[in-house]
Amino acid sequence: MTNAHAARDIDTSKPHSARMYDYYLGGKDHFEVDKQAAEAVSNVFTGVFVAARENRGFMHRATRVLAREHGIRQWLDIGTGIPTEPNLHQVAQSVVPEARVVYADNDPLVLKYAERLMRSTRQGRTAYVQADVNDPETLLNSPEVAEILDFDKPIALSLNALLHFVTDEQDPYGIVDRLLSVLPSGSALAISHVTPDFAPGIWEKVTAIYDEAGTPVKVRTKDEVARFFTGLDLLDPGVSVGWRWRPDPVTEEWSEDEAPTDAKVSLWTGVGIKP
Repeated sequence: MTNAHAARDIDTSKPHSARMYDYYLGGKDHFEVDKQAAEAVSNVFTGVFVAARENRGFMHRATRVLAREHGIRQWLDIGTGIPTEPNLHQVAQSVVPEARVVYADNDPLVLKYAERLMRSTRQGRTAYVQADVNDPETLLNSPEVAEILDFDKPIALSLNALLHFVTDEQDPYGIVDRLLSVLPSGSALAISHVTPDFAPGIWEKVTAIYDEAGTPVKVRTKDEVARFFTGLDLLDPGVSVGWRWRPDPVTEEWSEDEAPTDAKVSLWTGVGIKP
């Protein structure tokens, strides 16, 4: 892995969804073009900062639940995005220090900062793969995946805030089925996915901003998101708005603007176990 090469490949002439997400989370790993596009989104969808925060919260809770209650010790996290601590492996290894995590993303900027994703506990392992979810065969056959993950034992497939960037023409259901097909019984699928169900007019405008930036978006209804879990045993409470999926006890007071609502979060989330 050569970070200098990755830096040369970074296109700063147009916004990128991962860098926009970094801006929503209050990060610093984005460019002016990403900030401008992200602010255009926030002008239309004022809840985007709450949604980003709650998406991270769902990932943390789902990871802890799978580690504590379902014996998961391995994760394949696709669409990793720019590292934001605590990262998935830090959450998992805080519960089970021996946890193994492979991250995958196709953004050169993520590669540039991938060393943040590989600061593992002594007992565990982490790795990063430069790969595209639209090419699951190459991803699954990568040497990093073969080295870190044991496909004879359960693996959690984490697809957080990813599938709305896979259009219907790219066959998202086929991609998820292919990824799940190689995972043994007891494996898990965790998804968060943007939905227009609570504010369709707003999401038409948001998708137009992403489309104009060169990143097609396909927001999906609850039934469409639930279809990804076909054949899996959904954990309670089923497919739920992100902030309602097994929420932690409230530990801080949010202002009115920061407090989550279904419309502000606009994410369907769920976790399913492979029989």
